Amino acid sequence: MDTKKLGFNSKLIHAGDYHDVLGSAVTPIYQTSTFFFKNAQHGADLFSGKEKGYIYTRIGNPTIEVLEKKLAELENGFGGIALASGMAAVSTVYMSILEQGAHMISTGAVYGPSRGVMESHFSKFGVEHSYIDTSDIDLLEKSIQPNTKLIYLETPANPTIQLTDIKKVSELAHKHNILVCVDNTFCSPYLQKPLDLGADIVLHSLTKFINGHADIVGGIIVAKEKELYNILRKTMVYMGGNMDPHQAYMVIRGVKTLSLRIDKAQESAMKIAEYLENHPKIEWIKYPGLKSFAQYELAKEQMRGFGSMISFGLKGGYEAGQILMDNVHLATLAVSLGGVESLIQHPASMTHAAVSKENQLAAHITDGLVRYSVGIENVEDLIDDLKQALAKV
Repeated sequence: MDTKKLGFNSKLIHAGDYHDVLGSAVTPIYQTSTFFFKNAQHGADLFSGKEKGYIYTRIGNPTIEVLEKKLAELENGFGGIALASGMAAVSTVYMSILEQGAHMISTGAVYGPSRGVMESHFSKFGVEHSYIDTSDIDLLEKSIQPNTKLIYLETPANPTIQLTDIKKVSELAHKHNILVCVDNTFCSPYLQKPLDLGADIVLHSLTKFINGHADIVGGIIVAKEKELYNILRKTMVYMGGNMDPHQAYMVIRGVKTLSLRIDKAQESAMKIAEYLENHPKIEWIKYPGLKSFAQYELAKEQMRGFGSMISFGLKGGYEAGQILMDNVHLATLAVSLGGVESLIQHPASMTHAAVSKENQLAAHITDGLVRYSVGIENVEDLIDDLKQALAKV
């Protein structure tokens, strides 16, 4: 069945499906490291590429391939590459595109480890980087150097919810023969399709919305074109960052309810954002669905929905942030996001604690900033939880 013409929800269920000779209704877990050859010639044909098939799970596996095909189709890309973690996906992109002396421009408020691995490891091998406000197109253009090879965006940014215009950035980048990669974790392909907006690569932490149940760690890269896909795939195979078949099975199961989970969570997020916007102890709030959000029009233009991630600032700063963390009961104090459970965290004392104060402020990460990932609990209960915790601030 050609699933490319199906609607998004139908693709979630059927895209990439593999049915074995036993007739399993769901994709089986091929929990094996090695696949045998029918004979010597069969092995030779597989290694030479004359015949398609499986050799070794690091190179390819039927269960993992189903997930890769499904996500590639959901993102309208050529091919997907599933990896052991979101950071394995980030590192594979960096390693594939950035050689010694190359320069990368990235969103300042990007996911902490995505910045950390560049500053602490890739920089040792002569890779240069600039972390800026990528929502400022003029600043972005001024930051381009002759050796710039990659513009790495996260939109909405983590944890500030700042948006970057993917279409404008891609048009600018391609004039200078620069590749664009977008971390689409906060939106998933249900709410945003960066490749359709001009990006060359899209990646996700599968741990978050796509799996949605906080029970696996994984990542995926989707390339728009075959040539770039082959380069990225080769890096993954050589570096050994492949996903495990059981991980892939879990994500295939989780992704089937992606749209249902997001629809419910973002419906609640809108009500929570409206509540917080009017609370006297909230200094500011950023949620793309609020008309007061500075980039509301851009959100409507490049996102299918406003998502379930909220950032807000407490008037009491750092101390207020910690008090709130210690007094929520229903929202779980944890640093991940995108699951069925609501999660809350305080970046200044948690995810970005190792980032210098200067870099925190440059990325608009203030002492009172709180990031809230809205789950699918009853929204009235979530609001009551915030109400009683805020009363203690």
